[in-house]
Amino acid sequence: MGKFVVKETNTGVKFDLKAGNGEVIATSEVYTTEAACLKGIESVRNNCVGEIEDQTVEGFETVKHPKFEMYLDNAGEYRFRLKARNGEIIATSEGYKAKAGCLNGIDSVKRNAPEAPVEKAE
Repeated sequence: MGKFVVKETNTGVKFDLKAGNGEVIATSEVYTTEAACLKGIESVRNNCVGEIEDQTVEGFETVKHPKFEMYLDNAGEYRFRLKARNGEIIATSEGYKAKAGCLNGIDSVKRNAPEAPVEKAE
C-alpha cells in the first residue's frame, strides 16, 4: 500500500506519494505551510480519477480536467503531471525511459492515492 510522505524543505513543505516498495510515484510543489500541503494531498485524492491526455502522440485528443498529462521532457523521457479540476498542476512524476513505465506510474497513483495514509518524514 502506498503512502504520502510530508517533509520540510529549505523553502517550505512538500509531499511525495510513495508506492508500497518505497519508490516515489509523484511529487508536489513546495507549499508555504503544512496545512496547504495537506490540502494538496486531498486534492490529489479527489482528482486522481482523471483520464490520460497522451501528449506524446501527434494530434492527441484534449481531455477535460481533472486529468493526467503524459508528455516527453527535454531529455526525451516520459513524464506525467496531474492537473486538478481548475487546471492547476498538483503532482508530477519522475522521468521514465519507456512509455509503459509512465503509464504504470499513472495507474499506481490512481490505485494508491485514494487510501494512502499521510506520514511525516523523519
